[in-house]
Amino acid sequence: MPNSNAKFHCNHRGGQEAGRRELVSRSLQSAQHCLEDQDFGTAYAHYLLVLNLAPELKSSVKETFQFTLFKWAEELDSLARIQDLFNCYEQALELYPNDEVICNSMGEHLFRMGFRDEAAGYFHKAVKLNPDFADAKENFYRVANWLVERWHFIMLNDTKRNLTYLKAIENAVRSGCKSVLDIGTGTGILSMFAKKAGASFVYACELSKTMYELARDVVAANNMEREIKLLHLKSLDIEIPKHIPERVSLVVTETVDAGLFGEGIVESLIHAWEHLLLQPKPKNQDVSTGDYGRVIPASATVFGMAVECKEIRRHHRVGTQEVAGVCLSNSVQFFSPTYASAGSEETVEPYTTEKLSRIPGGYVPLTEPCQVMTVDFNNLQELKSLAARKPWKLSLPVTEGGILDAIVVWFVLQLDDEHTLSTSPSEETCWEQAVYPVQGLLDYSVRTGDTVMMEVCCQDCYLKIQKVSSLTSECGMDFSDRDDTLSLGNEAELCNALAGLQTTSKQDGNGQVCMLESTEIALLNNVLYHECFKAAMGKVLLSLNPTKDLQSMDVDGHGSGMNLQESQNKSSLDMAPDPLYILDVSEGFSILPIIAGKLGPVRAYSSIEKEQHQAALNVISEANHFPKETLEFWLSHLEDESVVLQRPKSDKLWSIIILDVIETSGLIQQEVMEKAAISRCLLHSGGKIFPQYVLVYGMLVESESLLLESAVQGTEPTLGFNIAPFINQFKVPVRVYLDLSTLPCLPLSKPAELLRLDLMNPLSNSSSREVKVQICKSGQVTAIPFWYHIHLDEDHSLNTSDASSHWKQAAVVLDEPIQVQVGDELVLDVQHHKSNISITVKR
Repeated sequence: MPNSNAKFHCNHRGGQEAGRRELVSRSLQSAQHCLEDQDFGTAYAHYLLVLNLAPELKSSVKETFQFTLFKWAEELDSLARIQDLFNCYEQALELYPNDEVICNSMGEHLFRMGFRDEAAGYFHKAVKLNPDFADAKENFYRVANWLVERWHFIMLNDTKRNLTYLKAIENAVRSGCKSVLDIGTGTGILSMFAKKAGASFVYACELSKTMYELARDVVAANNMEREIKLLHLKSLDIEIPKHIPERVSLVVTETVDAGLFGEGIVESLIHAWEHLLLQPKPKNQDVSTGDYGRVIPASATVFGMAVECKEIRRHHRVGTQEVAGVCLSNSVQFFSPTYASAGSEETVEPYTTEKLSRIPGGYVPLTEPCQVMTVDFNNLQELKSLAARKPWKLSLPVTEGGILDAIVVWFVLQLDDEHTLSTSPSEETCWEQAVYPVQGLLDYSVRTGDTVMMEVCCQDCYLKIQKVSSLTSECGMDFSDRDDTLSLGNEAELCNALAGLQTTSKQDGNGQVCMLESTEIALLNNVLYHECFKAAMGKVLLSLNPTKDLQSMDVDGHGSGMNLQESQNKSSLDMAPDPLYILDVSEGFSILPIIAGKLGPVRAYSSIEKEQHQAALNVISEANHFPKETLEFWLSHLEDESVVLQRPKSDKLWSIIILDVIETSGLIQQEVMEKAAISRCLLHSGGKIFPQYVLVYGMLVESESLLLESAVQGTEPTLGFNIAPFINQFKVPVRVYLDLSTLPCLPLSKPAELLRLDLMNPLSNSSSREVKVQICKSGQVTAIPFWYHIHLDEDHSLNTSDASSHWKQAAVVLDEPIQVQVGDELVLDVQHHKSNISITVKR
């Protein structure tokens, strides 16, 4: 009988196994048929069944499963079935938990949907699984810049800043502050300072998921995980006793930006005083500090001065009325976003930031530094009154004549009675300064003895400086700081003063206002850029339409005197040629289509999207007497805006396609070679892509600044705390938005050509190249800055490192410096992958 039962169970198991194999086989066949029919959803379901029934097939069906998953995910994405998309990826990762390709793809979907923290986790995991997986590395580097801003490295490497905070915290704890809350802890360094100083209870909050997890790792690595309680919360959401048991005696924070208030320190400290801190110590009373609350920093003093700076000017004011023969109509007023914030109800950052000590061309102070305001962070009523306070007037006497380009602001943090930190441009500091560009004046020139006037207020968590004007010395008026009224002797003096006051309004108040990014304004001011394009486009158009009168095409800027309309009328009397089609798909605001329109009978198409920009281009084209059909907006002709590159008409091809090849950051645009491949198919015979090719140049340098800005340099700058290995996981090999002209560095070689990217002749491109570089000066190679020569054709090129360039430069920072001597030769391995360049030194 036992033998009979065993036989039954064996037959039963055999039958189950045969059934399983049959089901797996049929499901695989069905999946294949579905793939052939492009029914990716059903194919995916079949593969899930197969892999659950037959895990042993994971290796053999892996690539086909990945393909099916990615295709089905694209379909779900297009249908906005986001939850289903993520469910598919979670199922796939249960089957293949260590598959870097699936991890990377999941991260890409998350990043596109704005989930940067979560995307970073998947990219990071993919890189750990396969350090040579180029796609995952590039994605991780891209998202790392969002999640861990580069200033974290600079500040952690600032030994003076760290030591000053440590001493102030030690003083507070010694005087009786035993419970500490660190608001916006970042890596947790101030919390660890507090614990090291002897605080009994330390709490720290951090809103960013990435920084919170990083701080958790840092605190654990320094054996303080049981002594510091980390909260993944905004400080405004902390409740007693839910998150911390009772009010604390000390709040430490460095939630300040270059403009002091931009990270919300006022709002967070008002909440802290009302809900989280012990009451402040009464003034002039000798009582124990531990029974009362206090804040580090205790106070701040804000300073400002007016400056002349050509670099700021060219990024915020259009300095010409004519660009490559195109008249920029007085009916259009161009401003950068900082100007919009002055009268806007939206919360717009009212300043940019610059490290003035490294700004190209330098700057000239036009006034002495002046105290703008002070704020006591230990005074709740003062903090509350800041936002409600009416704007106050400030006057700065001009001590040096020049051009009024900006008001520059910095501050001094008084951490306690003994310790201060200054962000002044004259200090060696990790901080940048806040820059308020001056825009909209009739006359920007000032002379010694004049007065620069402005209004100051604290609004929307920002320090705002607005209504900047200049008062000439002839007026003889005396303005008092923060006085809302002008004390004038008589009516005649008032009239005289008003005549000398340069207000922030143009004469033509009815003009078209066009807001441009600062890089777009710098581009408009780049004369060489537009002249080169004009000459190169004229050359192509002339070759395609040799019967056209060269003078009327105005290729060299010296026309026959006929305006465009007369020229085209004359041409139509003879024999009107078919128009040539030009497409400009460069990023942002561009007047290249209008320049092209002045060169002959063309149809120029612009791909700009913003209605405000389109309106400005229309005004400019009218001012240049263009027929309406000369300039058109390409996106309005497209059924699918995601497919920008297509024929102008079913029976027409393009004569010129203008591509944006280089980002203003100094990197190559994403997918530019793919766009070039499509563009080549859309050109008629003799047509050109601009630029036709790009040469990448680089050189070897020694630069301590680039090292400090790219990674935390061991435990010394962080005063012995082990932070570097954790935050350095988020370092990226390429630093962007550099100005080589002011970068503190020592060149160790001459510039060398590293790579050629040919958009017209792809067969001449190579994805990798070895370049030998001769050392001309002994030192340590720490970085390889690179830039581009953009060749529109053989005769016309642009250098992105020129002083007039609107582009910045980039640099590869080496993991380990390389000691070199004069005469040595280093071999660089240059790789080009999906518009990304990697440069490594071969040992």
